[in-house]
Amino acid sequence: MPLHLSDLLARPDLGLSASYDVPPRLLARTIEAATVSDLPAPGKWLQGGELLMTIGLLLPEEPAACRAYVRDVAEGGAACLALGLGQGLPYQEAPEPLVTAAEEAGLPLLTVPDEVPFIAVTKAVFDARAEEQRALLQRAFATQRRLTAAATGDGLRPMLAEWTAATGVGAAVFDPLGRLLSAGEPAHRAPLAQAQDLIERVAARGLRGSASSTAAGQQLEVQPLGARRLRGLLLLTGRPDDAARSVVPGLVSLLSLELERRHLRDEPERRRRSALLSELLADEDPTAERARDILRSVGLTAERVRGVVVAAGGGTGGRTASAAPDAGAGAADGAAQEMAADLALAMPGGLVRVVDGAPGAVIEAVAGEDLDIRDVLARFAPRCPAGIGPASAPEAVRVSLRQATGLLAVSRSSGEPAEARQSQASRLLLDLGDRRTLHGYADTVLGPLDLADNGEELIATLTAWLETGGAWDATSRRLGVHRHTVRNRLDKAMDLTGRRLDDPDDRFDLWLATRIRRGGASATGADGRPAAPPPGR
Repeated sequence: MPLHLSDLLARPDLGLSASYDVPPRLLARTIEAATVSDLPAPGKWLQGGELLMTIGLLLPEEPAACRAYVRDVAEGGAACLALGLGQGLPYQEAPEPLVTAAEEAGLPLLTVPDEVPFIAVTKAVFDARAEEQRALLQRAFATQRRLTAAATGDGLRPMLAEWTAATGVGAAVFDPLGRLLSAGEPAHRAPLAQAQDLIERVAARGLRGSASSTAAGQQLEVQPLGARRLRGLLLLTGRPDDAARSVVPGLVSLLSLELERRHLRDEPERRRRSALLSELLADEDPTAERARDILRSVGLTAERVRGVVVAAGGGTGGRTASAAPDAGAGAADGAAQEMAADLALAMPGGLVRVVDGAPGAVIEAVAGEDLDIRDVLARFAPRCPAGIGPASAPEAVRVSLRQATGLLAVSRSSGEPAEARQSQASRLLLDLGDRRTLHGYADTVLGPLDLADNGEELIATLTAWLETGGAWDATSRRLGVHRHTVRNRLDKAMDLTGRRLDDPDDRFDLWLATRIRRGGASATGADGRPAAPPPGR
């Protein structure tokens, strides 16, 4: 227990007495140390919580000077001021100006009798502090022993329950996605809404640090769990005392070991799902029923799925890593396996496998169309080239994966995951080009129309005609003008540019120039469907 001022006053061997009627709240002050000083302004030498003893050798007698002295001591953080009395000392009793100043400042003022040396008070304080530290260590060791014994049990809950019983601090463990895995007691199974943001912030930083905050007067603290990779998060609800605080690192270590054990225990299931994915992809023409059966067997019931490919590095070529990596596999291959395990956790169904190839290991996965795959990749595969195939029926996921693989080069160039969307291949290619060069090309092709009086109208008509695949009626409906007006405008545009609509090369140049002007965005036709590329190319 902490040493309070009332504890010192209660010791008959010290003979301390209060110089005025000290309120109980002041008697409850914690004494951190004892020191002696007869300086006229000792405040700057204090750290806080001290019992400051003095014989008053330089103590001022004027009331104003006494108030200044007491204020300096109080502002320095002293918990109490003690005046030594006795024969041969400046004071035989506490002077009235000092008593008044101390009472006004709310600083307890004690007197130390002649027969009690200051060293006796100092020893009493430090003996009590040493006993407090010993009791704290005993409690910490006892809590650590209880946690260690609980760790031999089955799962996370015994450790969390022991922690809460020993400390009174709530504890819950979440997976890297913020989903609750276990809690010490029912009251802590549902996390506070304010804790979600804290959990997400720590999860985004991996193992690099913890965070704490206060919500509704309750302290929340989140610690990352795991050895080399983030395996989970510990949420503490409440304010641990010093003994409990010293055990937090041990609790984090034991929980991390349990999560690592779980990770290894789940390896057979990850291999099974990897083998299921290999089975699905090995069939070049699977039936819709068979493909859906495989997905349903792992809980993936989405009507449409997409293939995802991540270049993780490493590898030796040609081996599908549904089996354990051999002893000669490098660190990069191990990192790919760990990344694949994280992605399997984040993707419903967990259909993920690692395939070794040139130039390094590649992770292949199947995810439901509704999954925010970009968010998953940002968290578990940051800065890794990644391709996201288009959404397709389960039996066509092989094609989606092939398209995703083809986007890896685009992702390497752009520095972000590349996603395949219908009728956006041109946008991907345009995004790879130098913008100044591309716009210079568009200006060269469309420059004569820019100089015409009705240049914007001519370009808009040309763009609509190209995006509808050269359909006159569709262009007319899209622009709300007669088809003869469309022909007249296009004839004028061709005269100005010196090009011909029936020439494939000219037609492609015009289409590409208008697409660059639109920023590479995909266009839609009058019927709402994606625009077709220019005929003849």
